[in-house]
Amino acid sequence: MTNHTLYLVDAFTDSPFQGNPAGVCFVDEFPDADLMQNIAAELNWSETAFVKQKSDHHFRIRWFSPRDEAPLCGHATLAAAHALWEQNRTQSDLITFDSIGGPLTAEKSGDWITLNFPAREVAPCSMPELLTEALGDVTIDSIYKDDVVYLVVLGDVNDLITLEPNLSLIEKIPCRAIIVTALGLDPYDFSSRYFAPSVGIPEDPVCGSAHCRLAPFWSKILNKTEFLAYQASKRGGILKVALEGDRVTLSGKAVTVCEGTFS
Repeated sequence: MTNHTLYLVDAFTDSPFQGNPAGVCFVDEFPDADLMQNIAAELNWSETAFVKQKSDHHFRIRWFSPRDEAPLCGHATLAAAHALWEQNRTQSDLITFDSIGGPLTAEKSGDWITLNFPAREVAPCSMPELLTEALGDVTIDSIYKDDVVYLVVLGDVNDLITLEPNLSLIEKIPCRAIIVTALGLDPYDFSSRYFAPSVGIPEDPVCGSAHCRLAPFWSKILNKTEFLAYQASKRGGILKVALEGDRVTLSGKAVTVCEGTFS
């Protein structure tokens, strides 16, 4: 990994120190998975993306949280696409990423980047006792899950904004993450927060893959397919989200904060 440059990119924002930070490293060949995992743990951002170029507009991407290889990641893909264009590594405004989450695309239009990701459906389920205890005194409307996450719907967006969950209890729940969501304050259709302490992400500032679940969920509730969404973390983030059949588009901006070289 010597002489490989790492870029720190804030995704889903146009201002430094907001949105969600991701590491981006371009490689000729992927290093050993243990090394990539150790790098991600050392950097300790919610995700670090490693990107291998296959052609001018075709890339392979892998994402690592501080504790594991992620099955899907929106903000680090947005960060990677931004860095590819900023560093003139592609001349195409539409690029494709091969990933363990399937084929993904990123398209540039001015300062905006639009990702095309798979939609993920969630189904109603019972509320784990630990999760009730972890969320504390909030009004829970309903709960859903898939094979990776729980999605908890609150009745009051102010509960979402002020929520201080017990992360040590959430870490004991057998899932990758907890998404908490509520109807948004104007001008946002809905808001959310994302907690994944079991993979080293106490709270993800802005999570693209969460919106792969949130878009089809809120589409049924609001009877619409296009949304302006807000992730109500401390750093905050704004996303344009659209449901297109079995796909979700996520649009946002990104800004490079710094770059460094592996020694």
